[in-house]
Amino acid sequence: MAEAQSIPVGSTTAGAIAVAAESTVATRMSAPPSFDVADFPVPHGREEEWRFTPLERLRGLHDGTAVATGGVKVDVQAPEGVIVETVGRDDARLGRAGTPVDRIAAQAYSAFEQAGVITVPKDTVLTEPVRIAVHGEGGTAFAHQVIELGAFAEAVVVIDHTGDAVLAANVDYLLGDGAKLTVVSVQDWDDKAVHAAQHNALIGRDASFKSVVVTFGGDVVRLHPRVTYAGTGGEAELFGLYFTDAGQHQEHRLLVDHNVPHCKSNVVYKGALQGDDAHAVWIGDVLIEARAEGTDTYEMNRNLVLTDGARVDSVPNLEIETGEIVGAGHASATGRFDDEQLFYLMARGIPADEARRLVVRGFFAELVQQIGVPDIEERLIARIETELEATV
Repeated sequence: MAEAQSIPVGSTTAGAIAVAAESTVATRMSAPPSFDVADFPVPHGREEEWRFTPLERLRGLHDGTAVATGGVKVDVQAPEGVIVETVGRDDARLGRAGTPVDRIAAQAYSAFEQAGVITVPKDTVLTEPVRIAVHGEGGTAFAHQVIELGAFAEAVVVIDHTGDAVLAANVDYLLGDGAKLTVVSVQDWDDKAVHAAQHNALIGRDASFKSVVVTFGGDVVRLHPRVTYAGTGGEAELFGLYFTDAGQHQEHRLLVDHNVPHCKSNVVYKGALQGDDAHAVWIGDVLIEARAEGTDTYEMNRNLVLTDGARVDSVPNLEIETGEIVGAGHASATGRFDDEQLFYLMARGIPADEARRLVVRGFFAELVQQIGVPDIEERLIARIETELEATV
């Protein structure tokens, strides 16, 4: 966009009037959730969930013309005690965390032949991360991955996407009671890659789930993280960082469904954009159902536009069916550099270009620190520096 826009959005607190609403799935999707691709109409771009997505660049993932040719290599490195399996479609753990909500996710579920399952047994506390390397070798693939933690287990999982591929996938996270899982999903694809995935987290009683989604590469990346709760006391933190370059389309569509009482969620996504036709989309849906008394939730999206020609669509949605909550709010803002910050730095002798880089580094710093894996943090900081050298 030629001119930056600021989009302040109000917040709702426990004293606010409850808003009656149907399920976000029903109101914002053109078809109910289903594992069968035939239950979803072929999208044409006019549907609410597809209106921002460049369908012609999805390489047939949305209309059934994409054919699996392989070309995606998956390598898992896991600490001792972790169970790594390859299972068939009849495994009972597949699909437990959530049902596909769009045609691509249903196509991915219908088309995969074998799924990966990683299990961290009950009471196991990992001191090293589980690393899943997904490398594209030029083909089209459909995939399903399950990560399951037993009760009171603790783990960090890093899923690293590189190379060139057309990939549609579902990723399920199953957290037992009292479990703690941090997942870092890095999309560092080559320029022509297409990646569409639905991430489903089912959080047990008193369990904690942290998701850090980092998106840099790819021609089109469309991710759909979703959270539901299986018991009271669950907590979810969803963090995201994206850097959108010229011609790239990066879309993150989130849903947190507070379907049980006394659970928490916090969503913070930040993006930077540069170059002609750079397009970032962030849709944040939070639903507080009538039975979810005591909910405490907040979601925020911030975007920093570095050049003319970039476009951001940021839509936070909050639906509340009960007034008996601790707090709920949402916010979204898109703009350019803060002139006061730049003036402050330049007044202390810092050149303009370096001052702009410092502002961007500070913008992303809190999210990079959430990763908690030093080598991944260093790699992402270096990648941000590389991106900034091109423009700032």
